[in-house]
Amino acid sequence: MQAPRIWRHFDVWLLAAVALMTIAGVAMIQSAIAGNEFLVEQNTVSRQVIFGLAGFAVLFATTAIDYRLWSALSRPMYIFILAFLALIPIAGIAGFGSARWFQVGIITIQPSELAKILITLVLADYLARNQYRIHEASTVIRSLLLVVVPALLVFVQPDLSTAIVLGVIWLALVWAAGAHPKHLVMLALAALAAPILAWPVLQDYQKARVITFLFPDPEAGFGATYNVNQALIAIGSGGLFGQGYSSGTQVQLRFLKVRHTDFIFSAMAEEFGFIGSLILIALFVFIIYRCLRAARMARDTYGALICYGFAILMFFQGFFNIGMNLKLFPVSGLPLPFFSYGGSSLFTSLLAIGLVESVNLRHKRIEL
Repeated sequence: MQAPRIWRHFDVWLLAAVALMTIAGVAMIQSAIAGNEFLVEQNTVSRQVIFGLAGFAVLFATTAIDYRLWSALSRPMYIFILAFLALIPIAGIAGFGSARWFQVGIITIQPSELAKILITLVLADYLARNQYRIHEASTVIRSLLLVVVPALLVFVQPDLSTAIVLGVIWLALVWAAGAHPKHLVMLALAALAAPILAWPVLQDYQKARVITFLFPDPEAGFGATYNVNQALIAIGSGGLFGQGYSSGTQVQLRFLKVRHTDFIFSAMAEEFGFIGSLILIALFVFIIYRCLRAARMARDTYGALICYGFAILMFFQGFFNIGMNLKLFPVSGLPLPFFSYGGSSLFTSLLAIGLVESVNLRHKRIEL
């Protein structure tokens, strides 16, 4: 009788919002790849559906597991993700100028996506165990070291955007755990200096993205600014209500590149307009709100930090992706959670929601 009683705390609204956004993403991917024979032959939509179904199965399985059990597995999880990331230069496959994936049969796995989830769990466990020493600089520095090693392994792939995401998760969790303000100021200054120090070792295409963003060339044709300009044209041509599903000219005539991944927001904005974009953003904000609500209602610090961490992860990735489409941020490979094409991203995002739901189920003492 105990198990069914805890499921009454299951957040159906969160699940419904995530399911709706996932289904909308699959539909938008179907529209975005229309006419691209290679992507159609690669069963792009079917792959996304399979990862989605597997992700929802894992979501429910993870929800059923008491999230506090993951605390005991922090060290094995940390060692696993370090080993997984370290194997990328040896056995990973390359794409878009970097080696970030493993090929397992017909499935492509991106370890850095899983790293975001596991590092969040490891950090939440460490900070929860040391919550009464969070004002000590040594505690904050040790937590930083937990992130530095995997972030460096991701950085050398090269994958600068994911390395930054890991840093953002760490900073958000340290702040949420109650770190001293002076430590946070010092860390913020260090974070501002990090890009300057890292500049000499960045890849040429990474430098080009930053330079193009800071000093755009309005006369550039098919150069680094091409797709960003096409994205803006797509968003603008959508108007108030859009051109209709599978009717966007920038998308269907393939002026807009990588329209099913990095620039899927622009594709959606062209077909569904300003109103459709607002609905998508509102749905995404609602998902983040429900994660923050779960954090507020968590029965312990560990559960609260898990939910805060995933809320920040989705917020940063989602709004950076949208900002990139609007030319507010430099171009990066960060996906729009639940919406962009990417099996690893979708699967791990649904895994994160399962962990949030696990905290929801156990947000207060279970009645006997």
